[in-house]
Amino acid sequence: MPCLLAFSDSQLVIKIAEKEFLNSTGFNYLYETSENLLEVIEMNSMFRSVFVHSVLKSARSASLRAITISLIAVGFLSVVGCEWGAIGYNKGYAPEQPIPFSHELHAGQYKMQCLYCHSAAERANHSDVPSLNICMNCHLVVGTDKPAIQQLSEAYNKGEPVAWKKVHLLPDHVKFNHKRHVQKYGAPQACHKCHGPVESMETMYQSSSLSMGWCINCHREKENQAPVSCSTCHY
Repeated sequence: MPCLLAFSDSQLVIKIAEKEFLNSTGFNYLYETSENLLEVIEMNSMFRSVFVHSVLKSARSASLRAITISLIAVGFLSVVGCEWGAIGYNKGYAPEQPIPFSHELHAGQYKMQCLYCHSAAERANHSDVPSLNICMNCHLVVGTDKPAIQQLSEAYNKGEPVAWKKVHLLPDHVKFNHKRHVQKYGAPQACHKCHGPVESMETMYQSSSLSMGWCINCHREKENQAPVSCSTCHY
């Protein structure tokens, strides 16, 4: 939000808003491990609307509050990549990964099965990011001259994990059982329902809003008839 820094009181407002935001969400640990507040909010855009409220609450005067409203509208939402009418959801979110990975190439062109890499999706509540040994099953001999594969091999040989950035983010009070969905619909059918046409994605992005309404509509479909009680999805 660099545009706000042009105002003498804006830095103070943002600092107060940071505290208000973290107190209201309880995500202090995220802030401690992030470079700045924008990175925290980018990790889960549900927080965008909360932070906007925090900024407005922290503005010390009516004039500054009016300025803040305008700048948030034209500056902040564009900085964090928020689509108009989509505040609070991550639809379209496509973070740059430390090593480029193309689902279009692997799942689309080479027809690799989802469960080869994400094997836990059919056995556990949470899906998994494939460990480097799965990648190296192929890349010990495939594409060894490519810089990205060399970077992958270096991390593997050092025993260091790759800090992949999570793409699909849900609030902490929401639970999603991968196993139940994959066992009912199979892969890739179950994968497509939430993640979209992954096999056509050069860069992985969130295809659906994953909002409560979006999930409930799917549960209510005639062929699904899944429960819609609060305890189904909320702790």
